[in-house]
Amino acid sequence: MLMPSIFGESLLDDFFGFPTLESRRTAGTTNGLMQTDIKEDDNGYHVTMNLPGFSKEDVKGELKDGYLMITATTNSSNDTKDDDGKYIRRERYSGTCSRSFYVGEDVKQEDIKARFENGTLKLDIPKVQEKPKVEESKYISIEG
Repeated sequence: MLMPSIFGESLLDDFFGFPTLESRRTAGTTNGLMQTDIKEDDNGYHVTMNLPGFSKEDVKGELKDGYLMITATTNSSNDTKDDDGKYIRRERYSGTCSRSFYVGEDVKQEDIKARFENGTLKLDIPKVQEKPKVEESKYISIEG
């Protein structure tokens, strides 16, 4: 903050529209960003993730070593000029956020169905029966 808080709020934060620490506590640490609901049924898992302010092109999904990684990247600017073309306010935001979920090493990329609608990513991840690993005996050849 630019100046000490008075009664728990900063005058400049309210003036410039910055969220205060108190509003972050009450709204959650992510302000709705990447909040996820996971529903399970007999066939698999249904994931719903909030990504407000992102477009479909900003969101990427990757499956690697049994982990599903969802990454969202944004670049935005908010420029306000007066009549002479001088900046009154110029703010830019650029950032990346990601979450990962362990889905198992038997899940294949083509099995996961994803769709993005109105700032919400919806994923359908099938349940895959894990195959019991059979221990292979490896013998050493003995010469002689």
